Amino acid sequence: MPDLNFEQDGVNVAGYLSQPEDAPKGGIVVIQEWWGLTPDIKEIADRYALEGYLAFAPDLYHGERATEPDEARKLAMAMEREVAAREIDAAIAWLKQEHGVSKAGVVGYCMGGGLTLATAIRPSSNVDAVHVYYGGGMPSAEQIATIKVPVLGSYGGADQGIPKEQVDMLRATLQASGVPNDITLYDGAEHSFFNDTRPAYHEEAAQESWMKSIAWFDQHVSA
Repeated sequence: MPDLNFEQDGVNVAGYLSQPEDAPKGGIVVIQEWWGLTPDIKEIADRYALEGYLAFAPDLYHGERATEPDEARKLAMAMEREVAAREIDAAIAWLKQEHGVSKAGVVGYCMGGGLTLATAIRPSSNVDAVHVYYGGGMPSAEQIATIKVPVLGSYGGADQGIPKEQVDMLRATLQASGVPNDITLYDGAEHSFFNDTRPAYHEEAAQESWMKSIAWFDQHVSA
């Protein structure tokens, strides 16, 4: 389905919706990398739709995209995180209220991974499960300890921007809180290892994390 706009709970949201052939078994919100709502993010939404999910990727940059790191950095810094949070929450509510899915998950990559973990922390999101891909800017242990929903995490062992100690802290804090979790550090994988349009693409880690993602959402989101 082409890009669309809607209003939910007083929040205007734009993005890309991909629908499964049959009745959806759940909803998935796909959160972009710092490049914006690029074709590869739309393709990921399509892949979730092929697995039976109603998948929506919000355009958090409102029409802007980047091709160079400097551009992406500027767009990411200009993005108002509180506005993005409201748009993500509205997208989850829209999937549930307007499309009748009983549960919805969120998956995000890079910048979107950080926003995904923030969504799990934020009670207003009403998310049911999340999958965080190499989300930087790790929240504090105190913030993570407030999470109540299942968390799947996929990180690169060779990611220079996210220390192993942070990943271990995320896992340990979730375990101490009794939250269902599966936090994996993929050996040899760098940041953005899932993005097959980037040099850091790591086929083995990408495929394994994809299989885990489907199993995770089938367990915690599928009706």
